[in-house]
Amino acid sequence: MNKKIFILISLFSLLNATLPQAIKDFIYKDKIKTSNIAILINNEESGESIATLNERVSFNPASVAKVATSYAALLELGKNFRWPTQVYYSGKVKRGVLEGDLIIKAYGDPTLTSRNLRQFAKRLASYGIKEIKGDMIIDRSFFHTSNQISSGFDKNFVSKYNAMPDAMMLNEHLNAIKIVPKPNKIEAYRVGGDKSFKLINNMKAVAGSCKGNRAWPKMRFIKEPSSVTIVLEGGVSSKCKPFAISKVLSRSYMSFYYILKNYLNKEGIKFDGGVRLEETPEDAKLFFTHYSRPLINIVAKTLKESNNLYARHLFLLIGAHRYGAPATLSKGQLALKEILGERGLIEGEFLIVNGSGLSRKARVNAVTIAKINKDAYQTFGYDWLKSLSIAGVDGTLKRRFKNSVAKNKAFMKTGTLKKAKNIAGFVEGKNGVLYNVVIFYNGARIWLGKDLQDKIINWLVKRD
Repeated sequence: MNKKIFILISLFSLLNATLPQAIKDFIYKDKIKTSNIAILINNEESGESIATLNERVSFNPASVAKVATSYAALLELGKNFRWPTQVYYSGKVKRGVLEGDLIIKAYGDPTLTSRNLRQFAKRLASYGIKEIKGDMIIDRSFFHTSNQISSGFDKNFVSKYNAMPDAMMLNEHLNAIKIVPKPNKIEAYRVGGDKSFKLINNMKAVAGSCKGNRAWPKMRFIKEPSSVTIVLEGGVSSKCKPFAISKVLSRSYMSFYYILKNYLNKEGIKFDGGVRLEETPEDAKLFFTHYSRPLINIVAKTLKESNNLYARHLFLLIGAHRYGAPATLSKGQLALKEILGERGLIEGEFLIVNGSGLSRKARVNAVTIAKINKDAYQTFGYDWLKSLSIAGVDGTLKRRFKNSVAKNKAFMKTGTLKKAKNIAGFVEGKNGVLYNVVIFYNGARIWLGKDLQDKIINWLVKRD
């Protein structure tokens, strides 16, 4: 862009903004298009406006959308809500033999892990169960979602952030493979007896240190109708220590079936049955109910780690809670808008597609995000602050601000896409003054957005 034109456009935009000179200098020196940024900074306690620029213009929030999803879930369900997973049976139990089916009624708990399934098996063994003659029925009807295992948002379709939701979730939709280097070969096996996907091991043991291309196998992925085959290739040093690879490779309910079956057998419970996807029969009898951790803990992981799967599940849950099962995307969208709208938190365009921010269509403005954070802080106080990433300490900000004056002084949610770099939350300034901060950057060269955000946050920490 011609330098004179850039200056004229920037000056015009800045005329409609209220920015301290320091922030104007940051923008001008980095030659950032003001149309690419939105800034809103308020003193949280006094309400004094510190900075505004394009604060009512719609931007793609990326993962900052999780702020809206998480707060709506807390409002709708309460911070002590726990996700249930129910274990039923049909038929009768006679002398340790279940002459019927084992039934799992799933409600979308995204925190279920293989460790929980081991506990399930132990509890069943404690009831004296020695054999299950029927099948495993998995009721995943609480969510009405696509059978796709990956969102396919980008080419990295087996990466964790692309995992799709399912009422019967396990291990965050990740399938684990253990790699064990030996002197003359490299072994690979599916963790937990998970046979829901195919593994082809073409790796070779090579000499040399465990560095560079000898430290990690080459991977190819072959899409199958209901899973992904992973092919491991290349030379791996026999000096490497055992390590694991986790990818989204199959439908989570099939992983659940195979891993629980494995644990049942380990606990001495004979089970050779298959798996059926059906709704829970009306005459089913309850063995027990497993509960997740409290919702406030799940929200913290959602926000700190920017966990897309957790956010998608929260989004679906509030829709089902407000409008009834089955949960759908459209119910989630309506519920989110209604829950936040009832508190007067939405201004202008507001579109959160799936709750996670992994969307090119999502739109929201800085005013709305600032109002949501303000209301959340007033409602939940420090519980909300500590749910956000703490600068230089944890979450997506663990390495950012690590050697900065902002370490331990900023509580933020970040959001990143190919053409979006956003941050929102709170910054603690001198004398404990708390600032409500939203900085959106939508455009190419997203490092410009990150650099601007870092400069503004550090400036706020030192501001008199």
